[in-house]
Amino acid sequence: MKPTALSVALALALLPALAHAADPAADGDTDPRHAKVQDLQAVEVTATPLPDTTESLTQPVEVLAGERLDEAKASSLGETVSRLPGVQSSYFGPGVGRPIVRGFDGARVQVLSDGLGSGDVSTVSADHAVSIEPFLANQVEVLKGPATLLYGSGAIGGAVNVVDGRVPDELPLDPLQGRAELRHDSVSGGDTGMVRIDAGAGNVAFHFDGLHRETGDYDTPAGRLANSALRTDSGAFGLSWIGDRSFLGGSYSLYATQYGIPGEEDVRIDLDQRRSELRAGLDDVGPFETLRAKFARTRYTHTELEGAEVGTVFDNDGLEGRLELVHRPLAGFEGALGLQWSQRDFEAIGEEAFVPASKSRDAGVFWMGKRKLGALDLQLGARHDRNRIDVDEATAIGPDREFSTSSLSAALGWEATEAWHLSLGLDRAQRSPTAEELYSHGLHVATASYEQGAPELSPETANRAELGAHWHAGRLTAGASVYTVRYDDFIYLAQIGMTDDDLPLRQWTQADARFHGAEAELEWQLAENASGRWDLRVFGDTVRATLRDGSHLPRIAPSRLGGELRWEQGPWRASLGAIRSAKQDNVAPLETPTPGYTMVDAHLAWHMDSDAGNALELFLDAGNLLDEEARPHTSFLKDVSPLPGRNIAFGIRMFF
Repeated sequence: MKPTALSVALALALLPALAHAADPAADGDTDPRHAKVQDLQAVEVTATPLPDTTESLTQPVEVLAGERLDEAKASSLGETVSRLPGVQSSYFGPGVGRPIVRGFDGARVQVLSDGLGSGDVSTVSADHAVSIEPFLANQVEVLKGPATLLYGSGAIGGAVNVVDGRVPDELPLDPLQGRAELRHDSVSGGDTGMVRIDAGAGNVAFHFDGLHRETGDYDTPAGRLANSALRTDSGAFGLSWIGDRSFLGGSYSLYATQYGIPGEEDVRIDLDQRRSELRAGLDDVGPFETLRAKFARTRYTHTELEGAEVGTVFDNDGLEGRLELVHRPLAGFEGALGLQWSQRDFEAIGEEAFVPASKSRDAGVFWMGKRKLGALDLQLGARHDRNRIDVDEATAIGPDREFSTSSLSAALGWEATEAWHLSLGLDRAQRSPTAEELYSHGLHVATASYEQGAPELSPETANRAELGAHWHAGRLTAGASVYTVRYDDFIYLAQIGMTDDDLPLRQWTQADARFHGAEAELEWQLAENASGRWDLRVFGDTVRATLRDGSHLPRIAPSRLGGELRWEQGPWRASLGAIRSAKQDNVAPLETPTPGYTMVDAHLAWHMDSDAGNALELFLDAGNLLDEEARPHTSFLKDVSPLPGRNIAFGIRMFF
C-alpha cells in the first residue's frame, strides 16, 4: 500500500498503545471502548424508534457487534452479513455485494446508514456497489421480514442498518477515545487501514473516521481472476452540541471506490459519493417522550470506464428527511409516530444507458406501538405512502406514474415459561414499482442482457405469516422460525427469449408468487474450566420461491448448514467454522443449476490491555481454508467469477 495521510495517522494512533500496553488480561470487555459484546441478544437495536433488544423484539432481527463484527468484516456489506441465518450476498466481485434477506434483494431490501437510506444506486443494477463501508461500523442490524412499516416500500423484504455514529448524540465516556486497525490479506495482496476517533469537551462531541483499502486481482483455485482489483477511500467528520435533554449535530462524509468487473476485460467503475447529514433530538416535549429528526443530502456519481474511455455516467442527487416522535403511554401502548420524505433525481448518460432520467418523490406516515397483556407482548403498526415518478416522456417508454401503498403489521409474543418464548407475526405490505422496473429499455451490460421495462406495472402486495420459538436455559440457547409470504402481482425480471445478437431478452412482468422458508440457530456453552471457555454455534436456513404456475424464481439462495466452535482463555481467543451451501437445482427457466460448496474459516486473536485503559490486539484470520471453488447461485457472475480461494489475513487492532 502506498504511503498516505491515513497511513501516517494510523501509525501515530498506534504509538500510545504500543507504549502503554502491558499485562495481558482477559477482562478487556469491562471497558466499553473495546467491549467483546458476547451477548448479542442484549444489544439495543437502533433501527426501531422504540428502545428494544434483539431478545425483546417480536420481529426477527440479527445483530453484528464487537468481536463478531470484527471477524465478519469484509470489503462489501453483503459479504459482511452473509454468515448470518437467512442472509446471503448478491456478490458481483469483491467490490460489490448487496445483502439478500430470505431470498429478497435489490429494491426489496433497504440499506440504511444510521436509519437513513444510503443514497446510492445499488438497486439499479447488480454491478453497482453499496456506498457504506463495513469496517467503519459500530454495529450492523438486519431486520428480516417486511420493514415497510418503518422505512417504506423499499424494505418489503427487510432492511440492513449500519450504525456508524458519525453524528454524535451523546458525549463519549472519555475526552478522547477511538480505535484503529491495519491488516493485510494474501489472496489479493490487499491492505486495509482504518481509524476512528470520538472526542468531547464540555457540551461538544466530535467524530472523525477514515479508511483506505487497496487490493490486486484475487486468487481462485483456478488461478488469478482478472479485473477483480479494487481501491476504496472513505472518511467522515461529525460535530454535535449535546445538552441535558437535547442535541444538535451534523456530519460530512465521502465514499470513493474504483473496482473492476470480473469477466469484462478492462471495464472498471469509478464511484464517488458526498453526503451531508443533520440530526437533532429533544426529550420530554409535552405529550412526547422523545423527538428525533434526521436529514441527509447525497450527491452520487458513478462512471463506468471501458479502458480509458467513459462508457456510462450515473448521477443521483438524493434528499431524505425523517421525524420520529415517541409518545407517552396511550391506551396502554408505548408508541412512536413517524414522518418520512425523500426525493431522488437520477440520470444515466451514455450509449449504454438503459434507464431514462427520472425524478422520484416519496412521502410516508407511520405509527407503531407495543403493550404488555400479562404474559403477552402485543405490537401493532400501520403506514401509508405516496410515491411519484416523473420522467422525460420524449425519451421514456411510458408516462409519469403515481402510487399509493399501505402496510399493516401485528405481532404477538408469549412468555410461555421462563425458558420458552413464542412469537407470531402477521404483515400486509405493499411496494410500488421502481423507475428501473417501469422504464428500462436497452442493453444492460452488467447482466449481458437486453432489458425491457413495463410502464403499466402496479404495486405488489405481500402477506406474511411467521411463527418463531426461542428457548434459553442455562448454557443453551436455541431459536427457530418458519415463515410464508404470499405475493399478489410480484414484480420480477423474466427471460422471454433471445435477441438477434444471442443475448437474453428479459422483460419486467408481474405474477403471483410464494416464498416460504425456515431458520434455526443453537448456541451452547460447552465448558468453562482451566482449559478456557468453549462455545458451539450451529445454524441452518432454507428458502423456496415459486410463481403461481410452479416455476422457480431466479437466483434464489440455496439451503445452508453452518457451525462454529469458539474458544477463549485469558488474552487468547480462537474459532473454527464451516458453512455448507447446498446444490441449487430449483432453478428458473433457462437458468443453470449451481453445485454446492463448503467454506471453512478460522480466527485467532491475542488481546492485551494496558494500565492506562488502552488495548492492543493481534489477529490472524483464515478464509476458505479448503481452497474450495465456490460459485454463489445468487450471483450474476457465478459462471465467470468464483469466490476468492484460500486467504490468510493478519493485522493489528488498537483501542484507546
